[in-house]
Amino acid sequence: MNTETNYRYIDREKSWLTFNARVLQEAADEAVPLLDRLRFLGIFSNNLDEFFRVRFAAIRRLSLSGETGVKILGGITAQQLLKDITEIVIKQQADSLKILSDIEKQLEKENIIIVNENELCQEHQEYVHDLFIQKVSPELVTIILNDLAEFPLLKDTAGYLAIKLVMNTDEKSKVLGLVKPKNEIRYAIIEIPKNINRIVVLPSIGEKQYIMLLDDVIRYNLSSIFNIFDYKSISAHMIKITRDAQLDIDSDMSKSMLQKIATSVKDRRIGEPVRFVYDKTIDKDTLAFFLNRMKIDSTDSIIPGGRYHNRRDYMDFPNLGRFDLLYQQKKPLDVPGLSLEGSILNKIAKKDFLIFAPYQSYSYLIKFLREAALDPKVSSIKITLYRLAKNSQIISSLINAAKNGKRVVVQIELQARFDEANNISYAEQMQQEGIELIFGIKGLKVHSKICVIERFEEGKTKRYGFISTGNFNESTAKFYTDVTLLTSHQQILKDVTKIFDFFEINYRLHRYKHLIVSPHYSRGKFYKLIDREIHNALAGRPAYINLKMNSLSDIAMIDKLYDASNAGVKMKLQIRGICSLIPGIKGMSENIEAISIVDNFLEHSRLFIFCNDNNPEVFISSADFMTRNLDGRVEVTCPIYQDDIKKQLIDTFEVGWKGNVKARFHSEKLDNKYRIRKEDEPVFRAQLETYNYYKNQQDTSKDNLF
Repeated sequence: MNTETNYRYIDREKSWLTFNARVLQEAADEAVPLLDRLRFLGIFSNNLDEFFRVRFAAIRRLSLSGETGVKILGGITAQQLLKDITEIVIKQQADSLKILSDIEKQLEKENIIIVNENELCQEHQEYVHDLFIQKVSPELVTIILNDLAEFPLLKDTAGYLAIKLVMNTDEKSKVLGLVKPKNEIRYAIIEIPKNINRIVVLPSIGEKQYIMLLDDVIRYNLSSIFNIFDYKSISAHMIKITRDAQLDIDSDMSKSMLQKIATSVKDRRIGEPVRFVYDKTIDKDTLAFFLNRMKIDSTDSIIPGGRYHNRRDYMDFPNLGRFDLLYQQKKPLDVPGLSLEGSILNKIAKKDFLIFAPYQSYSYLIKFLREAALDPKVSSIKITLYRLAKNSQIISSLINAAKNGKRVVVQIELQARFDEANNISYAEQMQQEGIELIFGIKGLKVHSKICVIERFEEGKTKRYGFISTGNFNESTAKFYTDVTLLTSHQQILKDVTKIFDFFEINYRLHRYKHLIVSPHYSRGKFYKLIDREIHNALAGRPAYINLKMNSLSDIAMIDKLYDASNAGVKMKLQIRGICSLIPGIKGMSENIEAISIVDNFLEHSRLFIFCNDNNPEVFISSADFMTRNLDGRVEVTCPIYQDDIKKQLIDTFEVGWKGNVKARFHSEKLDNKYRIRKEDEPVFRAQLETYNYYKNQQDTSKDNLF
């Protein structure tokens, strides 16, 4: 494998795979509760699916473009990168199988036993057969393949059992000497149903709890499926195909954006295969049959795996009442000064508030919209939506507002990756309720997280709103760390209103006095902020930059940070995912340290702190330092002016930086080394200490009431 990196940068895709290796580390960590270890295995598998559907698919397209000699980030060709990725993934898959085996052994010690079709005890045999007959069999799609002129289209990331039937020889023909005796082989395929829970809980026996995968329920009942065939032997091995999920939007001007996205999402089902995963114990002739008939070739990633694929289903592994094998779920905290009982708008009129989910309750945001929907003084609500919960309280609140006569304007991003179908459904629902929809700007995704309402007070219009680092999604708010600013700062919200004006008339550029808005202003403004730190460092004044984000891969921005390092600017970077910057290199980045925190919650907030000669400027943002965020999306970065909130965010960054349990270093070796705790240093788990920090604020606030 080509392990070299460009002298100044690390390849984005390898860095992403390194992030997924950190998820795998959590699955391997014996300090993590057992059922949560399974959950991390599920996240690892789900991440890989998305990686191949989008990132690998994009590189594959480049490799097939004919520009075979073109080198990409990291100094290698697309073809070589595809090979490198496949090697990395094969190793990670092998590691994941070892981890799964260890977890299963540990679960058995806890009287949780995962059995396959060959391990069923007598007490469970009738139960599994009845389950199959009553519930599973009616849902099965089984196809005999030999005589089909065209191979059936396999669904993206669905699980299938590849069946091989070795038929009995016709004894009568042998006696008459009509044919030379030989075994006839038939092949078939069974789709594993998605609408049945794949993790089957069998009846307990004494203190022992039993689990069986749906795959093995089907394997146990193969004789019932193929009882019309006279076969000598039958085998079933799991396979999975991953397809290119890039959206190809047509240019037909007669179609609405809603129609175009809906058509493109449907076309994903026939996307080109980019990965084929198979059970490595499958017979060679069976594997060859499927590869040949499915036209899988060397430009696709062919991954030998274990007996089971789609381990993303472990994300929904049942708790079995064993909460002692899960992380303790802490109750979301109150936001000091805010109440879910009284008026939130009246409180925000006096000062800004910060909500830090999931440490603090996300219900305040829903309450804000519910109140605005009912308040007779509120005339309009404008909001951007990117990813939404399956049963969205946000949508319910907006529809409620429309029914109460408010003007509701929603910019909904139809191209939110893998949420397109969900967003299309919500868009149609909102249209029916009279909500005004904006479907974005050609060539630009809208990734900003903003809301503004207008309220008539004392003869004039006053604005209230919120700006967030994360999606307005009450489901992901339970495990994504994001900050949301609730504000009535009229100048900031005037800028928010200008952004909605830009959505509607996007050939007219606006000037923003407070917000930093992509794609027109973010890069230039961030350069100026970095240049100021460089100037201060060269002048001998205090200079530092603290950045927290999901990914850092924009080359020009990395070069600017290298310039700052060489000028003496100290930098602390908390980068959860991709980090193409190489920290700690003398003469290039020796003043930069970079860590990644992977723990129970997904680190998702973006926070930028610039020293400004010891008068820190603090920003929250929807943007990472990636080219797409700076130049190809509508993103919003918001300054924090209120001193108490500014202090909270600075303190929060420092709490994260002190982490010595779940923090790994970014490095050119991509080795995910943990930050080593000194002998006399107490354990400091950053996410737990962040919760404690905000709990202390809550408790102090309550104490001050008495």
